[in-house]
Amino acid sequence: MSVAGWSGSVLAWHRELDALKVRLGPVFGRRELRASCGAFLDGLLSGVERKTGWLLAEQAGLERPYRMQSLLGRSHWDADALRDTVRAYAIESLGDADGVLVVDETGFLKKGAHSVGVARQYSGTAGRIENCQIGVFLAYASRYGQTLIDRQLYLPKEWAEDEARRASAHVPQSQAFATKPAIAAKLIADALDAGVPCAWVLADALYGSDSKLRRMLESRGQPYVLAVRSNHCLRFVREQGIEQTDPETMADELKPEVWQSHAAGEGAKGLR
Repeated sequence: MSVAGWSGSVLAWHRELDALKVRLGPVFGRRELRASCGAFLDGLLSGVERKTGWLLAEQAGLERPYRMQSLLGRSHWDADALRDTVRAYAIESLGDADGVLVVDETGFLKKGAHSVGVARQYSGTAGRIENCQIGVFLAYASRYGQTLIDRQLYLPKEWAEDEARRASAHVPQSQAFATKPAIAAKLIADALDAGVPCAWVLADALYGSDSKLRRMLESRGQPYVLAVRSNHCLRFVREQGIEQTDPETMADELKPEVWQSHAAGEGAKGLR
């Protein structure tokens, strides 16, 4: 690419980012908050290795992290309204009739006990039980690209039932305990209600094994591909009656020649 072409691409990228900041502005209302939001976005997109309040403030040319911390911890703005704006922006760019919704959770390792929802629980990020927070995320993917469009923090039962702890961390009274599949069902339903074009919903066995989630999708006529565990009980109606089996048994009964290998993605040594 020529220098002129490269510089033109950078300018176009900055213009698009500036337009997005303007679009997000009404969520924050006050001019100071809008400026802090813009600086926060610049920091997230920068090469700063750790996105802490201090380092993001330094990236923005600020002497102290107060503005960054205030944006996330003390300012009043509607996170769901921001989600709606970001989701609409994403679908305008990536929306496609063949697009898919993908739900999964991830863990955020923590050392303390005061962050909302922190507990010793299994984290796929660490691959073991760790002191962490868990978030359930909804992504959208199409031929044009992929991005996250919704999220919800998982609140363990010990948090949901501890009024003192809830009050100390400012957990809203409306936030009750919900399983991860229940959270996923709400995220998916909200996206579908918002008109997100979706050919399939995809998730792993944690979500595929939840009958309520599957029934919700079936009641909406929404196609899905959800993994299930190898011992998941399956029942089929046959002429001779009800046949009960499981995926492991069905797979073992197939002949070796009917299997085909497909790449699962790029790995460190080529296709996996």
